Amino acid sequence: MSAPVLVLSGVTREHRQGETVVRALRGVDLSVSLGELVAVMGPSGSGKSTLLQLAGGLDTPTAGRVRVEGRDLAELSRRQVAAVRRRSVGYVFQDLNLLPSLSALENVALPLELDGVRGGLARRAARAALEEVGLGVLAGRFPDEMSGGQQQRVAIARALVGPRRLLLADEPTGALDSTTGEQVLRVLRARCDAGAAGVLVTHDARHAAWADRVVFLRDGVVVDQSGPGAGAESLLTGDGAR
Repeated sequence: MSAPVLVLSGVTREHRQGETVVRALRGVDLSVSLGELVAVMGPSGSGKSTLLQLAGGLDTPTAGRVRVEGRDLAELSRRQVAAVRRRSVGYVFQDLNLLPSLSALENVALPLELDGVRGGLARRAARAALEEVGLGVLAGRFPDEMSGGQQQRVAIARALVGPRRLLLADEPTGALDSTTGEQVLRVLRARCDAGAAGVLVTHDARHAAWADRVVFLRDGVVVDQSGPGAGAESLLTGDGAR
């Protein structure tokens, strides 16, 4: 077994709302290894998106440690954390974060170019990633010339481009029809089978069935872990473990 790509150790994240302290996560432990796709499920407000933001270095824990490829993010400068995100982490955001002034190809190539990859090489890699999600023919279109589902697939291609070893996806099929959503999940599964580590936040047990392991969150705490899809419906409806 290879060393985990992602390790969360005793991670707690607190937010202040006036005099009230809201604990989005409380003492969460999680590790994800190469070749493994882990689905994270739970009711709204359970801490799923917070977990993903911490794993991707977009937020910092109040307590505990987050390690990506053995590097403790708390010990890195902002510039070093940004470099880890560009080189090691592919992130699919719920709100996509595509740049409207760039074409689909340019949006996907941008992380590579920011990391110093030459333009021609970056664009070839970007085109391959777009082909992988079925959008090669739309490489020259701008986001406002595409449907919501097509924009979602551009965002997924941007997360997949380059030799990234950790893929983080926050409801990546939310804007997609069932057929296209299954295609995207197949791509994520194939990337993990080829050696990447993946974390998929989803509310849908059918999507979680693509994962090797399902982690259930409730009120910021891991309440259960299981094989693909098992017990998801009961936890989401309040009948499972607490």
